[in-house]
Amino acid sequence: MAQWERLRNLCDGKQQLHELYDSDAFPMDVRHYLSAWIEKQEWQRAARDHALAMVLFQILLENLDIQHSRFVQEESFLLQHNIRRYKQNFQKYQDDPCALASTIQCYLNKEKEILDDEEMSGKVQHLRVEQEPMDMSSQQDLDRKITSLRNEMQRMEHTMICLEEQQDEFDFKYQIHKLEGEPVADEALKKDQVKVLQQLLTKLNNNKKSTLSELKKLLDRIEELISLLVNRELTDWQRRQQKSCIGAPDSICLDQLEKWFTCVAVCLFQVREFFSKLEELVEKVSYDNEPVKVQKPALERRADQLLKDLLQSSFVVESQPSMPPAKGPLVLRTNLQFSVKTRLLVKFPELNHSMKVDVSMDREAPRVKGYRRFNVLGSTSKALNMAESHSGGMVADFRHLTLKEQKSGVSGKVISDISLSVTEELHLIYFNTVFELKGFSVELQASSLPVVIISNSSQQQSAGASVLWFNMLSQNPKDVLFFANTPAAPWPQFGEMLSWQFLSATKRGLDAAHLEMIAHRLFGKQSNYDTCKVSWSKFNKESAPDTFYVWFDGILVLVKTFLEDLWREGLIMGFVSKGKEKSLLKKQQRGTFLLRFSESVIGGITFSWVEITITGEPDVKTVQPFTKVDLSQIPFHEIIRNFQILEADNVPENPLLYLYPNTPKDEAFGKYYTEKTGGNVNVLLLLVESASTPLFNTCSLYHSGSLLLLSVWSKGQSRVSMPAQHKDMMCTMCIMFFHIDVYALSHRLTEAHFNEMFTVHSSCQFL
Repeated sequence: MAQWERLRNLCDGKQQLHELYDSDAFPMDVRHYLSAWIEKQEWQRAARDHALAMVLFQILLENLDIQHSRFVQEESFLLQHNIRRYKQNFQKYQDDPCALASTIQCYLNKEKEILDDEEMSGKVQHLRVEQEPMDMSSQQDLDRKITSLRNEMQRMEHTMICLEEQQDEFDFKYQIHKLEGEPVADEALKKDQVKVLQQLLTKLNNNKKSTLSELKKLLDRIEELISLLVNRELTDWQRRQQKSCIGAPDSICLDQLEKWFTCVAVCLFQVREFFSKLEELVEKVSYDNEPVKVQKPALERRADQLLKDLLQSSFVVESQPSMPPAKGPLVLRTNLQFSVKTRLLVKFPELNHSMKVDVSMDREAPRVKGYRRFNVLGSTSKALNMAESHSGGMVADFRHLTLKEQKSGVSGKVISDISLSVTEELHLIYFNTVFELKGFSVELQASSLPVVIISNSSQQQSAGASVLWFNMLSQNPKDVLFFANTPAAPWPQFGEMLSWQFLSATKRGLDAAHLEMIAHRLFGKQSNYDTCKVSWSKFNKESAPDTFYVWFDGILVLVKTFLEDLWREGLIMGFVSKGKEKSLLKKQQRGTFLLRFSESVIGGITFSWVEITITGEPDVKTVQPFTKVDLSQIPFHEIIRNFQILEADNVPENPLLYLYPNTPKDEAFGKYYTEKTGGNVNVLLLLVESASTPLFNTCSLYHSGSLLLLSVWSKGQSRVSMPAQHKDMMCTMCIMFFHIDVYALSHRLTEAHFNEMFTVHSSCQFL
């Protein structure tokens, strides 16, 4: 099935698809109507090939013309207009068609990620198994209460009609009685008429009291519902949104909440209409001890207050501030654009485009020494509308906002000696609007989650750590002084957060074994880590610049960039200590290997394998960790595929036979291999000796075509380079790329060979 067809049949990913195409960079209409042609083109190659990109650009415009002609024949005026506008927008790529090809390829890649998310959704369900029954029960309970409220409103509407008819009957008979004028000769008849009128009035009065009592009960029910919606459902959604900002797989769709909020708001406006009807009845017929005059004002004020509370809670930030492209939301950089979306959960179509939302910053910034203040620039005013939401919600989508720091610091006297770093400063972005409908007016305000504002990219990682820590622990989304007294994180909560980072980035979280290794790194050996706590300092300050978070994030970036498929398939054991690694491998057959992340090299991955010595003892060997520098040259699975060592007989052999515990290497990695390896030997491990004592133990050789990467291990040490010159048997650190015949090195090399090699191969480039 074509990719676009698969996307259209999604169950849970449609919201992601709508958000992807929620801009004019590459319109969904164009993607839809030209889907078959788009998916057949080589956009990735076109992004680098100007000639091909120009050909595809011209064909794209021709296809849009064809599509426009078709809409003309079908008399689809709106689609004609849209296609014409899209073609005009694409004209800007006339001078740079490669940029258009790159944009389309980016969208296709993101579509694939959405499909992968859908495919993996079953694997993340276990993270929510326990909470789903409660959530479903809660939702069903609210649905029942909402249905019951609607039924009560219908009964009250019927009661009001009956009450009006009853008063009209009394009024009619009373007016007839007054029109008769002359005293009635028959006293008995007169008494009967008065008695009937008195009975009608008594019944009318009792029914009015009953109606007012029912209205009070109705308001009680509405108040209970508002409490559930605001204090439970909305609060739960806000907490889920906080967690989703740091990778949690929680649903943050607002459609169901919007239905509930709108229903209760409609009912409250209807209650206000009931009170207006009672006022009309009082104006038509007035009598002593009228219950409506006494009770209505208090009930009316209560209804208005409930409506005000509901409306003020219904204005929310649907999508938190973020800079595209970015690793995550809530980290903003001065002078760079960011986007944010607000939403009104009470949807009245008559208010479409009539409510203006204004953006502002830090209205009441804390008076802390050095605390910065910012101005919001760009289109800071926008109307709530239903056109910018694919679900039809009332949203204001701000896409082109920027922040600029004010030159003056905190105005007024500084009242706190608290000192916060730039990445510990938290700021709020506010959104204000006015709701006006049917004579009811109320000011509404929403605020973002706290954002961290940086001025250069070097602060990005530390800012990301602050966002993680705040949204993991804070229950107060407006606590901008959270880092003035930063709480520690309980290990269970901390471990869950770490797992979310991998889950959101790679679709595979951390298992119990991974988390145990991390806990051991943080706390040492413990029988139970559940009572342990991680301090903010330990997470992001100790051992700076190589803090725990820098180490963890370095691994995450490496996996996301180079190893995502291998990690997702479970081929990388990853978080395992050296000691644990040895204990696992020593129990396995010769050639068993595993892949783990380096504990000392930031963003490093290595592999170890078990050999059997001549005495029959298992011997675990490990290579120097590979980093993004290495993996950007050669894919990791190709390194594993072609890794070789020279045994005593100078016979190259790949010691990696079985991925732990016992999966044949080619069975585990075979589907990732490329057809051509680029040479007879991609990776070669050489035994090197000097004339007298061993100078070097091993060196590794990476070969792909004519490009060679050579590095050397010194005995008992980490990786050192091939020396450019020797002095007192010492060598300088470096890594060299050079052109060389692989087979020229496939024998035992002496120190003289090294000197000769460096003399002959003058094309070495020192990096």
